[in-house]
Amino acid sequence: MNLTLGIIKPDAVSKGLTGKILDRILSEGFQIRAMKLVHLTKKQAEGFYAVHKDKGFFEELTNFMSSAPCVVMVLEKENAVEEWRKLMGATNPAEAAEGTLRKQFGSSIGENAVHGSDSKENAEIEIAYFFNKLELV
Repeated sequence: MNLTLGIIKPDAVSKGLTGKILDRILSEGFQIRAMKLVHLTKKQAEGFYAVHKDKGFFEELTNFMSSAPCVVMVLEKENAVEEWRKLMGATNPAEAAEGTLRKQFGSSIGENAVHGSDSKENAEIEIAYFFNKLELV
């Protein structure tokens, strides 16, 4: 089994969609190994998304991710990174496949309901950003 980081972003949490998204995650066979509600500061959001600091969307992204609480979680499943990315769908909800979380719950490229690690290596880094080993069940 593999682990990946998933985030239910501020737009989805603010709209009361957390339960629906969690139900979907569980129904797709993921196990939740850790989960918490956090409200990132601007500095914490900048630290998490540091890999994007030179991109034009960095300021908008970090403002958004620090605008309201989000749910961070560690998900476990065979091929977790790939399976979670498949369930999330394309970054742009308009281009996401039917049945994906972003198609169902996202409203724009910036407010697309969920985040997921893009590789096993980044999953390890991202999980460690939010969770210590004692928090992983």
